[in-house]
Amino acid sequence: MEHVSKLRMNLEKQESLVKLGILTTAAILSFSTRLFSVLRFESVIHEFDPYFNYRTTKFLAEQGFYNFHNWFDERAWYPLGRIIGGTIYPGLMVTSATLYRIMWLLNITVDIRNVCVFLAPFFSSLTTIVTYLLTKEIHSTGAGLVAAAMISIVPGYISRSVAGSYDNEGIAIFCMLLTYYMWIKAVKTGAIFWATMAALAYFYMVSSWGGYVFLINLIPLHVLALMATGRFTHRVYIAYSTLYTIGTILSMQISFVGFQPVQSSEHMLAFGVFGLCQLHAFVDYVRSRVSKEHFDVLFNALVVTIASITVLVSLILTLTGKISPWTGRFYSLLDPSYAKNHIPIIASVSEHQPTSWSSFYFDLQILVFLFPAGLYFCFSKLSDANIFIILYGVTSIYFAGVMVRLMLVLAPVMCVLSGIAISHLLSKYIRNVDAGSGGAAGSGSGKNLDAKKAKKYEQQAPMKSEIAIAFVVVITLLLVTYTFHCTWVTSEAYSSPSIVLSARSHDGGRIIFDDFREAYYWLKMNTPDDARIMSWWDYGYQITAMANRTILVDNNTWNNTHISRVGQAMASTEDKAYEIMKELDVDYVLVIFGGLTGYSSDDINKFLWMVRIGGSTDRGAHIKETDYYASSGDFRIDKEGSPTLLNCLMYKMCYYRFGQVYTEGGKAPGYDRVRGAEIGNKDFELDVLEEAYTTEHWLVRIYKVKDLSNRGV
Repeated sequence: MEHVSKLRMNLEKQESLVKLGILTTAAILSFSTRLFSVLRFESVIHEFDPYFNYRTTKFLAEQGFYNFHNWFDERAWYPLGRIIGGTIYPGLMVTSATLYRIMWLLNITVDIRNVCVFLAPFFSSLTTIVTYLLTKEIHSTGAGLVAAAMISIVPGYISRSVAGSYDNEGIAIFCMLLTYYMWIKAVKTGAIFWATMAALAYFYMVSSWGGYVFLINLIPLHVLALMATGRFTHRVYIAYSTLYTIGTILSMQISFVGFQPVQSSEHMLAFGVFGLCQLHAFVDYVRSRVSKEHFDVLFNALVVTIASITVLVSLILTLTGKISPWTGRFYSLLDPSYAKNHIPIIASVSEHQPTSWSSFYFDLQILVFLFPAGLYFCFSKLSDANIFIILYGVTSIYFAGVMVRLMLVLAPVMCVLSGIAISHLLSKYIRNVDAGSGGAAGSGSGKNLDAKKAKKYEQQAPMKSEIAIAFVVVITLLLVTYTFHCTWVTSEAYSSPSIVLSARSHDGGRIIFDDFREAYYWLKMNTPDDARIMSWWDYGYQITAMANRTILVDNNTWNNTHISRVGQAMASTEDKAYEIMKELDVDYVLVIFGGLTGYSSDDINKFLWMVRIGGSTDRGAHIKETDYYASSGDFRIDKEGSPTLLNCLMYKMCYYRFGQVYTEGGKAPGYDRVRGAEIGNKDFELDVLEEAYTTEHWLVRIYKVKDLSNRGV
């Protein structure tokens, strides 16, 4: 017996070492797959928002938290400016600055930019570990290992966690899953310790990303579901009451959040469920103290009274403005057409568009098909934890369908449920393989089995074994294809920084377009320090961070009126635009043009959004979108295009001197490779602007506003 016990302990140690090795490999794989962009290009920040995050992190590391929190940025939103400390989620910046300080204390003299570049891959490896812990709590260790391996390379998460993608979501997904893990532990144990840890993880999430609203609505929804299914217990009461009270108090310490947790409509579900928990506990206490007849009378009276008071108080607080209404982004989640019809600035962001079916497959591949199987296995064995993951999966798949950006929230639960499905199926069929081979050997003896049953088992077992082996092989092939797909998507789609573009030449070589950094460097070296640059809001963060120049609007998009004024200038004729530019003290205008290189995300393709946003305010009421369409109803830039379009400022800035340029063999000069047409207005000169700089591939064009103080005299 002692020998058997030692053998069992050795096997358990070996199994633990294997599990640790698999988890470590998944974490390393998660980090390494996100380094393609660093291997391909130099260590650069990606996209637009990350440049603002990098700029503020650098300021925090150099000036300290006090100066950072009270920083008034005069280079943003001229002439309004921006109070940085009160308008951002500081978790990302504080995390990077803390790691930076720690490394310097350890004599690792790393630059703050490199910390920012590698922060998301580092946290992705932590996400892999916490995904394992969460799935293990919900189902099993095997499912946790599979889920960890899947999330380490899933494109839906890699898109926001590659090296250089220095955005809030890079750490927020880790914070979200950590909160969920702590919440499941709190519900299972009913311990105040785990509930407090969940509240601290929630506070970290609040400090990092506005998506915390999804989290603070999902957990109350879970509690409601437990109440509805008769699973509400003392453990759940302790877990939620502790999480809500501590989490709410902590979240209100973030300046940008303030009193929203007790005032905004998005947080009212959490507050209402907290009240229900207290009522539920009170009712249970009263039920144990009074007779059934007296309890029924008291309960009915209590329900009517509390419901009436709640409705009346909520109505009064809403009408008096004490409870703020839902935000435009929240309305967009409930009604996808809301933003397009009422708030074009929200609808203009590509991340806020509905998700296509192809995007689901592109970002998730086989997880799309394994997800329903995982849901089925959770339904087949309901528990408090399984109910939570079911709610998470169902709600997140809806929101991800409404908004592309929320694919990031869906990817982790896809991996969790797919891990449960794979683990459940493989363990079942591998067991059949073992049983089949063992059964065939044992039936040959015929000593301990009935002859008829032995003969029947001998006939069926090999067939079951073959089916099980075939199924295991199929699952293995699917996982291999998943790995290749994720690697290809990461390499081709998510590893090229938007600020350094690349394309394939005819011979298969790679062509690099570094026009953005070229233009920003020119602005920094050739314009006055107090120069004011007008561009569409997409490029505001990059101009401020890389060129260190004052901009009128940026990616914060907090002031629709100011952005509308810029849109009006772009959509107007030169004379009208000049009046607006002088009103805004503009010195230079920057536009993005892709007609020469075939870059489709240029300002001409974004122009209709400038028109819509420009015409959304009273001062831009004269700007009508229909005026920019051809008589056929199409948006055209050729001779059939609208005269209003062909003579507006944006058109002239993009196509100035382009009418003499040959872009493709066999095509007339002035052929736009993006729109696939020859421009309709070629021979024109600029009256109020002069060309200051155009980059090598014409991607960025910069114009100086002329001083025409005596114009019209």
